[in-house]
Amino acid sequence: MSVGLNPMSIMAQVGSPAGPVPPRLLEARREAFVEVLDGAMAVIGSQRLKSIDGDHPQDSDFRQDNNFFYLTGLETPGGWLVLNGAGQGSTALFLPPRNAGAEVWTGPQMGPGPEAQRVSGLQDVRSTERFLGDVRGWAEGRGSEDGPVLDDVVVWPGHPGNQGLLDEAFRDLPGETGAAFPLVAGLRLVKDEDEIERIRRAVEITSEAHREAWRVAEPGIAEFELEATIEYVFRSGGAERVGFPGIVGSGPNSVILHYDKNRRTTEDGDLVVMDLGAEFGYYSADITRTIPVNGRFTPRQRAVYELVLGTLYAVVDSVRPGATVADLNRIGRAYMEEHSGDLCAPGSCTRYFIHGLSHWLGMDVHDVGATQSVLEPGMVLTVEPGIYIPEEDLGIRIEDDVLVTESGSEVISQALARDPDQVEAVMREAPRWVARRR
Repeated sequence: MSVGLNPMSIMAQVGSPAGPVPPRLLEARREAFVEVLDGAMAVIGSQRLKSIDGDHPQDSDFRQDNNFFYLTGLETPGGWLVLNGAGQGSTALFLPPRNAGAEVWTGPQMGPGPEAQRVSGLQDVRSTERFLGDVRGWAEGRGSEDGPVLDDVVVWPGHPGNQGLLDEAFRDLPGETGAAFPLVAGLRLVKDEDEIERIRRAVEITSEAHREAWRVAEPGIAEFELEATIEYVFRSGGAERVGFPGIVGSGPNSVILHYDKNRRTTEDGDLVVMDLGAEFGYYSADITRTIPVNGRFTPRQRAVYELVLGTLYAVVDSVRPGATVADLNRIGRAYMEEHSGDLCAPGSCTRYFIHGLSHWLGMDVHDVGATQSVLEPGMVLTVEPGIYIPEEDLGIRIEDDVLVTESGSEVISQALARDPDQVEAVMREAPRWVARRR
């Protein structure tokens, strides 16, 4: 194979079905980061390639560090981003130089040059061969009579193996570096237009995977067969990987919150909790639905299901700017308490609601950001009430992905059925992506 310049191959490394992040948005993210740095210097590392020999070959997929991707839009391994390195507002990107011998194995890689400038929007792109000298020189230049050199330097290694290089860059300099992660996390909490569009597509793919799994479900199908259907639809829809290991818990496994073995064979009368998320362009969905594997809820299952669904609706109606996750949790538990009746007698069904109601959603399925943050437009969170009754092998969780808007909220996953009659109707449809087992 040729290892010369091949713009299409290089572009494929940074591209995906989601396409590249627009450089204007990357620049806006970096400008916001420089603002919160308030004059400090930041050094952000990228992920490294995994070793085919040393790491598990089943998990050899390269995925860029979230913070590095958020600020650069690049998937190139072994890179560094330095902000404010030579004074207020300055930014430099360091990428490994291209290596024709290595590219026989990896394919063309993006190195320093105009393509990296175009895709990232960064004009100062240097070889990593200069990284140690340049960064150390910038750090030394920040010293003053007022204090130590490193007290206004924050770092994020991107990979544990990068820490040694950071230690070498700042060796013997007075003071200590701080952690850049909380500063980037605060920015990532509010999504820009490109991030929201990626989440929307991840939700669309995940929703269709749910529907197809419902269509093929029947007593006797194995949990892993449902999982295979789901992941086929993920890939067919342009998702490059799962956002997290899929949960397909039937019968007694429906009450295990993070069950992901997916080995059991379903039985007539089982409920199946399916908690799924496709990752599209580095952003994940997270949607849970609960179905009766035989296509019909029993009266008991339906009654508990409708309590969980009512709780979901009560919380979603309360998502708006100014609220907090703690507020939503109180609203959800109060609704469940008030409407439990004798479903879980003696006492309320809230004792079977054993997990938190919400978490942030984005590049990580449990995305970064302080849980006590006040909701703002652009934040995306899940709403996921559930009831788990082990003595009945009865677990029900319903989870939607919600965008906070100026006037309230939008349920991004609204198009996926949640009403029990609608769920049963989808289960009666013929499969569209895969064949039934028999």
